[in-house]
Amino acid sequence: MNDVVIIGSGIAGLTAAIYLARSGIVPVVICGDTPGGQLMQTDNVENYPGFETISGAELMMKTMNQAEKLGAKMIYESVLSVLKNNDNFEITLSSSEQMKSRVVLIATGASHKHLGCKGETEFTNKGVSWCATCDGAMSKGKPVAVIGGGNTAVMEALFLSNIASKVYLIHRRDTLRADEIMQRRVFAKSNIECVWNSNVEEIIGDTKVTAIRLNSGKTIDVAAVFVAIGVKPATEFVKDLVALDSGGYVISDETKTFVPGIFVAGDVENCGTKQAVYAAGRGCLAAQQIERHLGIR
Repeated sequence: MNDVVIIGSGIAGLTAAIYLARSGIVPVVICGDTPGGQLMQTDNVENYPGFETISGAELMMKTMNQAEKLGAKMIYESVLSVLKNNDNFEITLSSSEQMKSRVVLIATGASHKHLGCKGETEFTNKGVSWCATCDGAMSKGKPVAVIGGGNTAVMEALFLSNIASKVYLIHRRDTLRADEIMQRRVFAKSNIECVWNSNVEEIIGDTKVTAIRLNSGKTIDVAAVFVAIGVKPATEFVKDLVALDSGGYVISDETKTFVPGIFVAGDVENCGTKQAVYAAGRGCLAAQQIERHLGIR
């Protein structure tokens, strides 16, 4: 019987592991298909405290090594299911091995939806990004494109309008889906141009993005493409165990779910900004809540 099993090895899960290990608990971290989470795919991180600049992979490896040195145990598998058994939980791994735990922390994050167009994979981290806050500064004074029409896309466009020379907001419909007040802000920005009824068919470049080609055949010169067409939280394996909202995110109260003993942290919970430092904070909070649950704090 384990005290705590953390499902997910992104910044939220590993931060929780660090805090729990320092409290004398031996957390078991199930690392999943992509150890380190989404940050492993981020080329350059400039907004994480303590590092003027660092690659996402290096940041996550440092965090993972720190957790291991403090006593966290890493298991490089995925989770198939989590079942409640009286006051404990049974976790089935991808190898069919079963584990038992008094507490489970869900920190599986969320994955960005992709365009699926030509050039998207090739130019990921070479001008193609899913986070304007993370990567927008690299396009200072240059034209960029934002793909999407919801609140996230509009917020990305507004943020970038203060950095880039021009922002093309590419949307597949003829009206935005964002809140009315957000739309008014976009329309009031002289350097944001909405491109309606359009899909990106190809992202063009050499060593970096230089342009996009739309389904109309039109080519627009841009230095970066920010994809904001939604995210999908990794909650399929617990959909029958915890409460999810309409977007598939785990519903929680200060990281506590409505199932005693199950906690949640990071992008898998629908609260706040999708930033590494925020997810780390949620991991810290979850660890403290878990300590209280176990009677340690």
